[in-house]
Amino acid sequence: MATSPLPSSLLTTVLVFSCIIFFIFPAITESQQTGITRHYQFDIQMTNVTRLCETKSIVTVNGQFPGPKIVAREGDRVVVRVVNHASHNITLHWHGVRQLQSAWYDGPAYITQCPIQKGHTYVYNFTIVGQRGTLWWHAHISWLRATVYGPIVILPKLGVPYPFVKPYKEVPIIFGEWWKPDTEAVISQALQTGGGPNVSDAYTINGLPGPLYNCSAKDTFKLKVKPGKTYLLRIINAALNDELFFSIANHSLTIVEVDAVYVKPFSTKTLLITPGQTTNVLLTTQAQYPGANFFMEARPYVSGQATFDNSTVAGILEYENPKSFSSSSFNKNLPLYKPTLPALNDTSFATNFSKKLRSLANVNYPANVPQGVDRQFFFTVGLGANPCPQNETCQGPNGTKFSASVNNVSFILPTTALLQSHFSGKSRGVYRSNFPIMPLMPFNYTGTPPNNTFVTNGTEVLVVPFNTSVELVMQDTSIIGAESHPLHIHGFNFFVIGQGFGNYNPVKDPAGFNLVDPVERNTVGVPAGGWVAIRFLADNPGVWFMHCHLEVHTSWGLRMAWLVLDGNLPNQKLPPPPSDLPKC
Repeated sequence: MATSPLPSSLLTTVLVFSCIIFFIFPAITESQQTGITRHYQFDIQMTNVTRLCETKSIVTVNGQFPGPKIVAREGDRVVVRVVNHASHNITLHWHGVRQLQSAWYDGPAYITQCPIQKGHTYVYNFTIVGQRGTLWWHAHISWLRATVYGPIVILPKLGVPYPFVKPYKEVPIIFGEWWKPDTEAVISQALQTGGGPNVSDAYTINGLPGPLYNCSAKDTFKLKVKPGKTYLLRIINAALNDELFFSIANHSLTIVEVDAVYVKPFSTKTLLITPGQTTNVLLTTQAQYPGANFFMEARPYVSGQATFDNSTVAGILEYENPKSFSSSSFNKNLPLYKPTLPALNDTSFATNFSKKLRSLANVNYPANVPQGVDRQFFFTVGLGANPCPQNETCQGPNGTKFSASVNNVSFILPTTALLQSHFSGKSRGVYRSNFPIMPLMPFNYTGTPPNNTFVTNGTEVLVVPFNTSVELVMQDTSIIGAESHPLHIHGFNFFVIGQGFGNYNPVKDPAGFNLVDPVERNTVGVPAGGWVAIRFLADNPGVWFMHCHLEVHTSWGLRMAWLVLDGNLPNQKLPPPPSDLPKC
């Protein structure tokens, strides 16, 4: 049967409506298919928060503690407008985001930018490229990240499934530390006296200390679940100074991702996570209602000799009773089981756990490990000392001041951002390009410490050409005690190709390197009294901070910077700075 033509009046209406639809909902362009732009407003402000029965004013984002969650998909652009209403200068770092050609938005104070001063605004603008999983954001100046932090959830591209069972629900689990005093006063006093800072008063889960601390039963994180379901826990260690063991009583955890990179799944009762690291785990609940509640606990892994917060934070895993018809189907008056965590100094567990982490290394998620190496570097990382100034009394080792260094250089933050100095060609008086590629005075790194424990102090960067294939061995030292150091490199992921104890042997140890499926990370623990080897491709022009993620060690100078030069092509060059880049 023939179709009747539309009446002219109806045809006009259809055309007009079509035009309206086009202008309101424009057709998806090629760039839009790769991702959308997501906008966030972050207001830095002081907020009164009560923990451990004491109220104090803390720096927050939007009055929230922990801060708001950022959600994006792989390929999305994220735009965060930060307005500083607080008296503290502030910067924000998007921990683990590659920042390809967006080094100006990486965030560490005096490295890529000057701080955002009170009453000023800075817009961070970056694209998530080739990453999916869990990362996080935090303040990156002094110790303000004690309260200024939050999760970054990166979903796969639309239509791309997880390489594991689809979870029933996803839950961020963020570990933190809580001090009763102002953390800025804590680190200021430590730097002045040269001694170790006061330790925290509690650990927290999602900002809550939990029932094992005095006056905190009401401040307990509770994960409410249904029987026979699988939950994805997005775990972040935002603690300042402590690596943490974590376990849930009577339940196993399946590790599926670390630092926003999928790994070969494996099951464990307990995981270890250093400050700066993220770990995604699948929690499959018991098939039937168990008639019990379960503690989920975290406490520190201690590898050094310094004082530490020897306490345990607990949340509660509560099951919904499917047979309950009450308004609340969660019963608080049930047996409560506790997990068994490793001993505080269980380095054997820490080592075995880290060795289980392997990349998927398949067609969809390859492990692009550099097979050749252009430059090899050897860094010692550890503690040291600075002499006590005349007419002062210092509380560090033997009357000195605590310090920390990489290749015996304790990094001094400049007063002008390194990236601005590099881009403008005005580096004189700001930094020197002579960071040592190996220790200038080799010694028995894990044996009897040398008599001279003093460090040198300076602002030195290590310059590498664009696309350099880098192999870096980081060696812990026994100067003032061996200790695990979680090292984080900004702007890059790297492959952890080997690790061991004692002094690294450049002749024998490379034979054991894993160049097939090593784990890919942005933060790795250098073993106490041992070494770790990594490889990465320096394909991101800019100045990139590398530092220990134990905040006290960073404050003491265990930090340095890589300067990656421009490549030849337009997309291999550092773009000009944004017009609203903060001034020093």
